[in-house]
Order: sequence, then structure tokens, then C-alpha cells
Amino acid sequence: MTNDPHASPADLLRARGLQVTAQRVAVLRVVADRPHCTTDEVATAVHDELGTVSRQAVYDSLRVLTDHGILRRIQPAGSVARYETRVGDNHHHVVCRTCGSVADVDCAVGEVPCLTADDAQGFEIDEAEVVYWGRCPTCLEAPAPA
Repeated sequence: MTNDPHASPADLLRARGLQVTAQRVAVLRVVADRPHCTTDEVATAVHDELGTVSRQAVYDSLRVLTDHGILRRIQPAGSVARYETRVGDNHHHVVCRTCGSVADVDCAVGEVPCLTADDAQGFEIDEAEVVYWGRCPTCLEAPAPA
């Protein structure tokens, strides 16, 4: 299920039958404003916004929002978990080997999962996750280390 990009955080929560709380709304705002942010980045931003919220409350909110399909959690190999509001659509990610930045890459062919396994081993495949690796434009322009 894809999120309505124009829906308010409270509407997204209500649509999934979740209680609307200040920390959940703040978490959704932070992730919407900073796609691919880490757990620590979310916790820091939510604490800056609300003041009294604990890190555990933020972690719990991230888990609940991910479990209910409002957020997507990605964790490229060797990286920390990151979160985004872009869920249920046909996209993958590219990660910079130098600085670790992450960007969305739309799938060029087909519909979800947009890749077809040669032999699904009896599984019903509903998602394919591809991570491309390389160097971002900023790191490509940076002078090589001495």
C-alpha cells in the first residue's frame, strides 16, 4: 500500500488504525523531510522538536510505523538502518561507497517487484530489493586523498 503524499501524518496514522501521538507525528514529519535518515538522526530531530521524548519512544514509533507500512526501513550491507516514507512503489536505492549517502532509483522495467526470479523455489515473490553502489556526484568532484 502506498502512502498518499498529501495526507497529513495524523491522517496516515488514522488510516492504519493507529493512535495519533506527538512522537509518531514528529517521527513522520522528520522522515518525510529527511528521506533515508538514520535512527539516530530521527531520534535527535524528534528530541529537538518535542524536547521530552525518549530515544526508546522514537525507536518504538519507528518500529510501529514500519510494521504498519507507513515507513520503509532499509539497511544496505554494512550500513545502519535508514527510513523513508516512500513505500509500496517500484524503487530501489543507490549508496555512495565514500560518504554513505543514499538516493532513490526508480525501477526501469515492469511492476513490483520489477525483477523476476528464474526459479522462485515455491515462494510467492512480492518485493525485490536492489542496492546499487558507487560514488555520488559530490564525492566524484572531491579531490583525491593524498
